[in-house]
Amino acid sequence: MKTALHALLLLCLTAPAFAAENPVGFNTVTLPDAQNNRPLELAVWYPATTTATPTLIADNAVFIGALAVPDAPPAAGEHPLVVLSHGYGGNWGNQVWLASALAHQGYIVAAVNHPGTTSKDRNPHTAAQLWLRPTDLSRAIDAVLAQPKAFGAVAAGQIAAVGHSLGGWTVLETAGARFDPDLFSRDCSAHPKLGGCIGYQAMNPAGTPAGKARLAADLSDKRVSAIVSLDLGLSRGFTDMSLATLPVPALVIAGGVPSEDMDPQLESAALVKRLPEATTKYVEIADATHFSFMSICKPGGMALIEESSPGDGMICRDGEGARPRAVIQQQVVGLISEFLRQSFRP
Repeated sequence: MKTALHALLLLCLTAPAFAAENPVGFNTVTLPDAQNNRPLELAVWYPATTTATPTLIADNAVFIGALAVPDAPPAAGEHPLVVLSHGYGGNWGNQVWLASALAHQGYIVAAVNHPGTTSKDRNPHTAAQLWLRPTDLSRAIDAVLAQPKAFGAVAAGQIAAVGHSLGGWTVLETAGARFDPDLFSRDCSAHPKLGGCIGYQAMNPAGTPAGKARLAADLSDKRVSAIVSLDLGLSRGFTDMSLATLPVPALVIAGGVPSEDMDPQLESAALVKRLPEATTKYVEIADATHFSFMSICKPGGMALIEESSPGDGMICRDGEGARPRAVIQQQVVGLISEFLRQSFRP
């Protein structure tokens, strides 16, 4: 515990100096979509050139945010791009800790709110259009590439996708994994308590023949050259063939604290066994839960969640005797940073 507290204190002491030396800009835009009536809220963090005082982004009564300078001019040069996908019922602020850390390291980071599956948008009809989640990430890539004066220029061939929970499924699809609704339905008969099965049943994306066909289609974006999955769900519906031939390197990180609805041995660890061994790395963090990959809760944050949504306060908990969430997340940032450096190396 002393070691963990020391690491947390070190983070707090070094963060302001680090931020001053590597300023980060921030902006949000809404991407229109007349074709599918699916406007996207896009949030972008990027290396900036500014001496302005940063403000807290995605900070609220429950979660701790991260510092950035709104509308700051982007830094010169080309930068790798990372697109983020949140989990079911989440939002783009859930991984602000990761977005901020990567932007300080020189990455442009873009995150979207996936319509129908966010904390403030649970529209059943929109949520059922699960096949549009990978398209959301492609639209985010398009938007960043089209606005270098707003967010900075993107380095050629250096685009990665990172997703948590259902976002993990999303980035696997973006990389070329193919989903078989019939396979997944059969598997859920054997594992009905898995969170992926419960959420999938609620969304019912294969409820119509057209939806089933679109869900099974190729949803990949060939511009994505590396992916990171953070404690994903729905992995058991991917076909063996598509996983065995996944064309990009993958880092799969799992929370090692099992629960009835999220067992790493049935999700992340089982997924890795079907991915190419040469280009896949698996890390299971023993004291991390499924929610350790979300923002850090403030003191009293759990109580506020319980007041409005009894039982959901668990999102503030990590494993019993766990290191502080900030330290767990520091480890995750290090793993992702090293993986992306290796993946983008010429």
